[in-house]
Amino acid sequence: MNVFLEETLKLQRCPHCSVDNPNLIIVNDKIQTQADNGYNPRNWGVYKCARCGGIVTAETNYNSKEVVNIYPKPKTVNEILPTKVKAFLQQAIDSVYAPAGSIMLCASAVDAMFKEKGYTEGSLFSRIDKASNDHLITSEMAKWAHQVRLEANDQRHSDIDAELPTIEEAKQAIEFTETLSEFLFVLPSKVTRGIKATATSKSTDAS
Repeated sequence: MNVFLEETLKLQRCPHCSVDNPNLIIVNDKIQTQADNGYNPRNWGVYKCARCGGIVTAETNYNSKEVVNIYPKPKTVNEILPTKVKAFLQQAIDSVYAPAGSIMLCASAVDAMFKEKGYTEGSLFSRIDKASNDHLITSEMAKWAHQVRLEANDQRHSDIDAELPTIEEAKQAIEFTETLSEFLFVLPSKVTRGIKATATSKSTDAS
C-alpha cells in the first residue's frame, strides 16, 4: 500500500502502540532538508498518534508526496518464520498495549519454536531445559525463556499474588521472542543462503 505525505498518515498500525488503523495527525508544516552539499533534497512530515502520543516521521523525495521511509518503522515479523511462530509473534506485537495477553502470546510463540525444532514431548518447562541441554540454545537463553514462561503462567492461571504485567515487560518478552526466532530460524536461513551463493559464485568462476 502506497503512503503519502498528507494531513493524516495512513498506516495499518502505529509503530509505537500497534493500534489498528491509527489516527496519525500531522503536527507541523512540511519540513524541507538537503545535505550540506545541496544534494539529496527531501520533505518531511511529523505525525502524532492520537492513541499513544507517539511521534512518527515520514520522509519523501523532494518532488514527490509518496512516502519512502517511516521512522520508527512499523514492527513486522520475518516472513521465513514457521506459520504458527509468525502468527503468535505478530499478535504479541500487535497487542503490546494489552500486556497480559501479549506475554501469553510470546510464550505460545516460544513453545511453537521448540516444537518446530522437534521438541514436542512434555511441558514447555521440559522443552526449554531439553533444548538447553542439547545446546540448541544457550543456558542464558534458557533462563530468559523460563522468565517469559513464568510470566505467561502468572497471567494464564490468574495467580492472585502476581501483579499485572506492564507494557515494558511485554516489550521485553517480545524482544526475547524476536531474538530467539532470529537465533533458531532467521540466522540459519541466512547462513544457508550465503553458503549457496558462495558455492554458485565459485562454480561460475571455475567455468
